[in-house]
Formats: sequence, structure tokens, C-alpha cells
Amino acid sequence: MCEPLEKSVSFRVATRQDLQAIVQMLADDNLGLKREDPSTPLSHSYHTAFEAIDDDPNNELVVAVIGHHIVGVLQITFIPYLTYQGGWRALIEGVRVSKEIRSSGIGRAMFEWAINRAKERGCVLVQLTTDKLRPDALRFYEGFGFVASHEGMKLKL
Repeated sequence: MCEPLEKSVSFRVATRQDLQAIVQMLADDNLGLKREDPSTPLSHSYHTAFEAIDDDPNNELVVAVIGHHIVGVLQITFIPYLTYQGGWRALIEGVRVSKEIRSSGIGRAMFEWAINRAKERGCVLVQLTTDKLRPDALRFYEGFGFVASHEGMKLKL
């Protein structure tokens, strides 16, 4: 009997060599296709952003891997706040699972890993945003206990 996919996944910090696969996953849906450019070679802006993330001890770009294949990605940012008595928050963004294996438990495994990572870093809160055009993602996050307790707003510059 084959092992379930979520049991065979491992997590590691992304490397420069992972960047093309990561950007391809970020672009692999209707919303991402409008804002990402996975063409080869990748735009220099992706490399610059990767270096900034990689150099920042409060940012982790993490890939989910099965064997040697990247099957998921997320970015977790650790943010100090004065609120919550000076507590730290973890912000999870840029979450994607490879289209071929969505609904296989990989996303759940990724979030369990990310929430545990936030606990390891002493965070008192985990937060995220999700586009209103992604109702399945909203239901997925609610399944972990995330609550839409605030109205998020963004200003594109």
C-alpha cells in the first residue's frame, strides 16, 4: 500500500535553485497568472526579492518537497509588535500547492508545519490574508481555526 502524500512530504528553506519552480507555482492559477511572470529567464526582481527574504532572519521562504520535487511553497514572516504585550506574530503568505496534487493533504501538512514553526519562534498569533475570490482557501483556513475577525485592506502602489 502506498504512503499518503502528506506523510511523504518534507519541508526546507528554499534555495536560489528553487526560484523558477516557486514562481511557476505562484503563477499557476487565475489570480497569480495576472501578477506573476514565470518566463525564463526569471525577471531580476524575483532574484532581488529572494535575496532580501533569504538575508532576513525574520523571513522564511519554505518549500514542501516529495523526493526531489517541490510540491508547495509558503512564506512565513515573523513580526514583533507592541500589542499583545510585545508579542510576535507570524504572517503566512504566498501559499501554493502544485496543481496536480491539490486536495491530497499537502496544504494541511504545510499549515501544520507553519503553525508549529510559529510556536517554535514564540509567536502569540498567526495571521494571513486570502483573496475574496478564493472561497475554497477561506474554508480551508477556517478549518484550522482561523477567524475573519478583522477587515483587511490593501493599497496597491
